[in-house]
Amino acid sequence: MLDLGAGTGRLAIGAALLGAAYVVGIDIEPESLRLASIAKRLFHTQVDLVLGPIEAIGRPVDTVLMNPPFGTKKAHADLHFLERAIEMGAVVYSIHKSATRSFLKDWFRKRELGYERILATRIEIPHQFTFHRKPKRFVEVDVIRVTK
Repeated sequence: MLDLGAGTGRLAIGAALLGAAYVVGIDIEPESLRLASIAKRLFHTQVDLVLGPIEAIGRPVDTVLMNPPFGTKKAHADLHFLERAIEMGAVVYSIHKSATRSFLKDWFRKRELGYERILATRIEIPHQFTFHRKPKRFVEVDVIRVTK
């Protein structure tokens, strides 16, 4: 299992706790991975953490699990992650803003990819990065499953 943009490791650690045989998380933020390293020890999980861009992982995986950047700060940042995830994984589970649902459906259809929304929910985004302006906020999101 590969977590692209692992951040503080929530998804990677969750996958390990749920029994994934091998878990790798990759992120470009050293501080996020430092926190992920602490969390994996607290939860007694085996997760390999890699500091680097998402292109640094070259070996295909069974499953990619990710909460990519939403593309709010940098337009279509989520699409870059999706493209890489689809190259890497047989199945991709990804979290995206619900507001992009129609756009993503068209994007997947044009690439002849299977797409299924498996959950619509609301998540809390804490004040974590310097570009965050509010202490926390809530965002409507879709969890999607993508297959080739």
